This record gives sequence, structure tokens and C-alpha cells, in this order.
Amino acid sequence: MRLLVVEDDEVLADGLQVGLRMAGFTPDTVGTLEDARAALAGTEYGAIVLDLMLPDGSGLDLLAELRREGRREPILLLTARDGVSDRIAGLDAGADDYLGKPFDLDELAARLRALARRAEGRAEAVITVNGLSVDPGARRATFDGRDLNLSRREFSVLLALVERPGRVLAKSDIEERLYGWGEEIESNAIEVHIHHLRSKLGRDFIETLRGIGYRIRPKEALPSRSVSASS
Repeated sequence: MRLLVVEDDEVLADGLQVGLRMAGFTPDTVGTLEDARAALAGTEYGAIVLDLMLPDGSGLDLLAELRREGRREPILLLTARDGVSDRIAGLDAGADDYLGKPFDLDELAARLRALARRAEGRAEAVITVNGLSVDPGARRATFDGRDLNLSRREFSVLLALVERPGRVLAKSDIEERLYGWGEEIESNAIEVHIHHLRSKLGRDFIETLRGIGYRIRPKEALPSRSVSASS
């Protein structure tokens, strides 16, 4: 999931950048409301981690602004002001969750995964489709009970595809989820990841719709459950 982290404490922002990436997210970090607005204007994010006390204003102002505009990205407020009245004000303004500082990074990651599940309209932590089980929390995928031993990028591509089975994802959509600011994207990176996934799942498991993108092939369209190398 691509995240926007709005946090002006440079040490904390750097820690979030590293920790969230290790947890499987793709975070972009900014330190002001102005930079947050610029980032949101040009990039689609799966969720926003928003500090309340920022150099150029309150995160509540940005929160209210986004909700007035009809933006539906899940927003988790992150702040040292953890009184009951602060939590109520944030949630009533349209926040989806609230975490006070100091916090545990594993808890933050778990809350973000919960927000993602709700945004996708599912309740189960483990995603199961066509004999494949994907556990975002454990960063583990199995196929017919066999551990797939995926790389970080391969897992992220597979997760993007299985979160909404049947939905077609363009190559650019997958790149947006996997690569943050300043990361170089090789022209055939997604094709390579798809090839490696097919070698482990069978060449028919992931369908290519030429000129459109990729999707998990519907179960009824799968010719077999064999795992054969793709060409």
C-alpha cells in the first residue's frame, strides 16, 4: 500500500519511512500541510498518516478539507495530544483511526492493515482465492499449502492483485503502489515480477489483458491447478 506520512519531526519521519517499508508499505513523507496538499494532488494513496501539530497549521484543517472535497482515503491521526477530547475531535472531523505518541510501530502497521481491509470491504485478515492464501501481516503467501517464498516486491505485486480479485490493475497502478519518491523503476520490472509469480502459481493464475493490465483469473476460467513454468 502506498502511504502518505505527514510528520514534521525528522527523526520520527525517518523512522516511519524505514519501519513502514519493512512492514510492506510504500511510504512518502512530508513535513508540512503545503507539501501534503501537493503530494495528494499528484499521487493516489491507500491511506494517510497525519500528524496534528504541523509548522503551517493543524492536521485537522487538512482532514476537514479532504473530507469536504469528498476524498475517501483512510486517515489515521498521529499526535502527542492524546486526550479524550482530542480523539473525539479528530474522529468527528472524519478520521478513521487515532494513535497517540509514543506508539509501537507494529501497532501502527496493524492499524493501517485494518484500515485497508475496511476500505476494501473485507473482514478477514488472510485473503484466500483459488487455493492461494495471502497474509499481509505475516508477509506470507501459500498456494495449496505450499509456502511460495516470495521476495518483497513479488509479495507486493501479488497482494495488489488479490485484494480485489477480478479487478484489472494497469501496470502503472502496480508501479504506483510499489515505488515511492526517488525510487528508480526499471521499464520491465512489473513484467519480471509477474513472470516469477507465474512460475510459482502456474502461468494461467494471473491473466494479462493486453493493453489494459493484469488480474487474478476467475476460478471458473482456470484450466487446471497445475503449477507450470511460464514462458
